[in-house]
Amino acid sequence: QVQLVESGGGLVQPGGSLTLSCAASGSMFSFKIMGWYRQAPGKQRELVALIGRPDSPRYADSVKGRFTIARDNAKKMAYLQMNNLKPEDTAIYYCYMKTPAEYWGQGTQVTVSS
Repeated sequence: QVQLVESGGGLVQPGGSLTLSCAASGSMFSFKIMGWYRQAPGKQRELVALIGRPDSPRYADSVKGRFTIARDNAKKMAYLQMNNLKPEDTAIYYCYMKTPAEYWGQGTQVTVSS
């Protein structure tokens, strides 16, 4: 059974940075697509970034140049480095895995506010 556990969310001022982490269980981690989605209040869940095999990241236009997705296959971890955060980045961020079955973490809140 796959489990995804996020950490690293919190409150940050505009222009600040946060790093989200996702710890995954299960086998053959290096063959799985990993990603991050987010859902703001009153909005649909949207893709933030994906990283597959080989490691070729894909980003939503709204975060290109500010966010970086990475993975450590040996540790079964995925990360989302978020720089120059904006109030519109406020959302619950979910870790995502595709095996091809889809799995989600419980989410971690990111709030960007002064």
